[in-house]
Amino acid sequence: MSEPPQDATRPMPVVDTEKHPGTERHTPPTVQQPALPPDARGSGRFWSARRVPSAIVALLTLGGAGLLAYDVIAVRLGYPAMYWRRELARQLAQRPLDDIPVLAGAAFVTALGLWLILLAITPGLRNLLPMLRPRHDVRAALTRDAAAQVLRDRAVEVSGVREARVKMRRRRADVRVISHFRDPAEVRSDLDTALAGAVTDLGMARRPKLSVRLRGPGKKG
Repeated sequence: MSEPPQDATRPMPVVDTEKHPGTERHTPPTVQQPALPPDARGSGRFWSARRVPSAIVALLTLGGAGLLAYDVIAVRLGYPAMYWRRELARQLAQRPLDDIPVLAGAAFVTALGLWLILLAITPGLRNLLPMLRPRHDVRAALTRDAAAQVLRDRAVEVSGVREARVKMRRRRADVRVISHFRDPAEVRSDLDTALAGAVTDLGMARRPKLSVRLRGPGKKG
């Protein structure tokens, strides 16, 4: 018989830690999800980039400035001014300030300016609901649809709830529930407890107020 090769794989001896107290069995550390600290703060509103309004304003400003610069340079070189600039100067010289077209134009420009200021000072992204941040470098948010889905799933898990609809707002959650085969008072009590726990589990920076309406299935026929 041929002998096995010297480099053949051999089973490793098993060391009993109870008989050999000097040896320890290595156990991989268990990764635990850190809980939110009690002083966790909100993420704050998320600001929209406002790309579309910014692009429109930038293109209009660039086009108007380029056209005006071209006309001014042309006049300096001895060419006549463009028709639109001569007509605009004539209209502004002849029309009084209380004329309807002048007032309408001023109102349009004012409204446009106020709209741009409103976009600049408001965060936007109203569909995102800020969450508590466990660390200063972590920010998170829930969409309204996701938060509404969580509340709806918790509501339909309550015994006696046949159908639930949730409409999520920034500061309030409107829950409409249809119950059956249970006492409405018991359903309402269990529903309030389940929804309150769901709102806490969402970890939102500003907990929405719950507005729950419960009604029976209605009469048949």
